[in-house]
Amino acid sequence: MAVRDAASPLLLGLLCLLHTWGARAAVEVNMEDKVEVLLGDPAQITCMFKSDDFGGSGGMTIEWHYVKSSKDSQRIYSQDSLQSTVEKNTPYSDRITVNTTAGEVVLTIRDVQLKDDEVAFNCFVKIIGEGSGEGGTKLKVFKTPEDPTIQGVEQGISVSDEVTKIASCEVKNGHPKPKITWYRDKMPLHNIPDVVKLDHSVTTQSSGLYSVNSDLNMKVEKKDKDAVFYCEVTFLVPGAEKMLETKSINITVFYPPTTVNLWVESPKGKIKEGDTVEFLCASDGNSESQFFIIENNEGPSLKMENVTRENSGVFHCTVEDYENYVRLSTNTTVLVNYLDEVVIKPTGSVSVDWKKEFSATCNALSSLSTTTTWFKNGKEVEKGHHLNLKAVTYDTAGTYVCVVTVPEIQAMQANASLQLTVQGPPEMIEKQLNEKETNERELELTCHVRSYPTPNIIWGTTNGKIISSSNHMTGVGAKSVAKVQVNITSNTTVFCNASNEFGKDSVTYVIRFIKAETPKPQEKVQKGSYGVVIAVIIICILLLAILGSVLYFLYKKGKICNRSGKKDFTKEKSSKDKIVVEMKSDNTEEAILLGVNGEKQLPNDQ
Repeated sequence: MAVRDAASPLLLGLLCLLHTWGARAAVEVNMEDKVEVLLGDPAQITCMFKSDDFGGSGGMTIEWHYVKSSKDSQRIYSQDSLQSTVEKNTPYSDRITVNTTAGEVVLTIRDVQLKDDEVAFNCFVKIIGEGSGEGGTKLKVFKTPEDPTIQGVEQGISVSDEVTKIASCEVKNGHPKPKITWYRDKMPLHNIPDVVKLDHSVTTQSSGLYSVNSDLNMKVEKKDKDAVFYCEVTFLVPGAEKMLETKSINITVFYPPTTVNLWVESPKGKIKEGDTVEFLCASDGNSESQFFIIENNEGPSLKMENVTRENSGVFHCTVEDYENYVRLSTNTTVLVNYLDEVVIKPTGSVSVDWKKEFSATCNALSSLSTTTTWFKNGKEVEKGHHLNLKAVTYDTAGTYVCVVTVPEIQAMQANASLQLTVQGPPEMIEKQLNEKETNERELELTCHVRSYPTPNIIWGTTNGKIISSSNHMTGVGAKSVAKVQVNITSNTTVFCNASNEFGKDSVTYVIRFIKAETPKPQEKVQKGSYGVVIAVIIICILLLAILGSVLYFLYKKGKICNRSGKKDFTKEKSSKDKIVVEMKSDNTEEAILLGVNGEKQLPNDQ
């Protein structure tokens, strides 16, 4: 590109005159030694200059060159008073711009590349009448590398006197060349003859980027089994240095055993009969060639189920490492604790006389100390081996459970039971005198008795009448129940007598009979026949109405009264002392009069 300005002959002449008159002097040019930029970013290189007498741009020429070596320089830009030109067919033909101000020229390079742009750029300034000057700046291009990676060897490493590769670290695509440093437990590693050897290799990509690989080789020791390894990568960026770290890794180290241990893994604590016991055997070595034997069983563990006291004893474990010619043995002692069955004396079921004393003992053999407790109906009644009962009663009878416990082992206990029966005279549960009122003809009475053996029950009255007599009763243990149905007609007293070979007891029931009141006859009629009376009254009223209608009809027909006055009906009636009733036939109009005695009369006799 060229920019041309029209110049008058007068101006050209003036320039020539100044060039002739002016004394030649040097132009001072100042530039930075280097400019740093990240790959792909734009770079600005500034060229500053000063003149002694004249700073105008009319007689100034500016050129930019890039220099690969002292013998390889090429112009990429030129500018004079008439035009500015970007040179064609250079790596910068499409990527540079130049901005000129008073005393300063700035070269801008877009999309900086590594392969072409990491060179020196020179600025040449020439001013008519002032002379010329030049300066140069080295462009430095940086590229942040990818995150580094670390990889340990897959197989384990045996402890030996040889230096062995244990891990490698790699970082890719950085510029300038990154640096790798190895660390073990946060301490840097350096080359030590016959102990540590670090092998670094650098690969240069076609793009000019660097990839660095480093191998860590060491003489591995037993302590390295717990060591942590990682590598650190340092690299330069414009104006600074940065660092990246890899993840940490451990290595598998094989080493021969020096000691071996055997122990009971479960159960924890003391062992009792019936437990499942698991043994474990382990050494302080880590070798692929070592193996374990526990009581003639191969393997680092042994399980024994449902152990007994016969399994108590000494158990052995042996570890052998045939590659390292090592054989070690150890042992442990196991005690299986036991608790025998509980023995109660006297045994089984025991009968004790009422109000007498009773004692029993309970014990069980054990390998550990025990505690003994007596229970009845789930409640504690006594601690210790001995059970002592004074003046036993029917409340004392029942089942006694003796529980023997081993405090040192949870859930280790045994128990046995004793059935105690108290035999004695009957004892009534009800109070001695009971009063009852009833209006029922039958009454059921109940008698509760505590006695062993089962008593004979007699129900009777105070006048000597026996209602019931039986020794068949319902109940459990010493408690029995007797029932009777009593016919009640009046006040009476009933007693329940219970007796056995040890004595007797009784309870009395005083029964007051209440008669039900009988309702009066009037009340019965009023209550029971009130509806019937109303019905009879209604029927009588209806009959009177019908009779009235019949008499009125006969009167209208002249059958019962003499309207002509020829005969006296009253006199006729009194003379013959007869009452007649007229009856008509549907076929004839003949009227028949019947007397009271049933005699038939003709109509003319009326």
